[in-house]
Amino acid sequence: MFNKFVEKLRSVFSSRKIDESFFEELEDTLIEGDLGARLTDEVVEALRKEAREEKASSAEDLQKIMKDLLSRYVKSADADLCPGSLNVFLILGVNGVGKTTSIAKMASYYSKQGKKVLLAAADTFRAAAVDQLDIHASRLGMRIVKQSTGSDPGAVVYDALSSAIAQNDDLILADTAGRMHNKENLMKELQKIDKIISNRGIKPECYKKYLVIDATTGQNGVSQAMLFNSAVRLDGVILTKYDSASKGGALVQIGQALNLPIVFVGTGESYDDIHPFDKDEFLDALVGLEGK
Repeated sequence: MFNKFVEKLRSVFSSRKIDESFFEELEDTLIEGDLGARLTDEVVEALRKEAREEKASSAEDLQKIMKDLLSRYVKSADADLCPGSLNVFLILGVNGVGKTTSIAKMASYYSKQGKKVLLAAADTFRAAAVDQLDIHASRLGMRIVKQSTGSDPGAVVYDALSSAIAQNDDLILADTAGRMHNKENLMKELQKIDKIISNRGIKPECYKKYLVIDATTGQNGVSQAMLFNSAVRLDGVILTKYDSASKGGALVQIGQALNLPIVFVGTGESYDDIHPFDKDEFLDALVGLEGK
């Protein structure tokens, strides 16, 4: 995970004594890893202060302090469903991040727990998105609610809610558009879908809005989170391509700026390659404590 960034960070911690040049190199490395200039400055200053107070004398001492500092920003979330109630996950994200594939992986994940899952193809802007989700539904043996390309996405979600309630389903996974004719139209469409779900009596604690982010996009992931959060208040993040990411600071920034937890991470191509986010594992890898 995050190989290049982690290797460089580990090298900074292990290659020199704790002096001013160490902190300068650490600062440069964190900025390169998409932590952002402002947050990097905040973290490095806090590390300086705590290293003095705790009389840190080894690389591992500093790494543990660093992990504790970053843990204030990185959050995880429980992926369990509300028992005995219909759960709805509205899945958001720009095109190309692996949104539809992530939906299929989550469908498989919950189905293996014995949950009845319904897919809703509400990305009606792209014919390929509907077709792709339909193929996944067929492979997984799951029901899907869909309409023709260009149909009202809100109507798809409304029909899915009616079907799920009638069939006593446990979870609806709703795909949404990642692009429309302009950004304003996209945000209005998502707000409309959000209102339809909220007005159908779904318990607030059972309705989640998750943003899918490609782990390799770095700083762009922060911008995407801010954009979608401004339209519909997000509940968490699903991270794709987690195994091939070279940077990890964007997750820290998202947590710091929006207080959003990471819910799932995608680690490969198969339906089984999705896992609840492990905060300790991520932070150990990020600061180079993995295996220690």
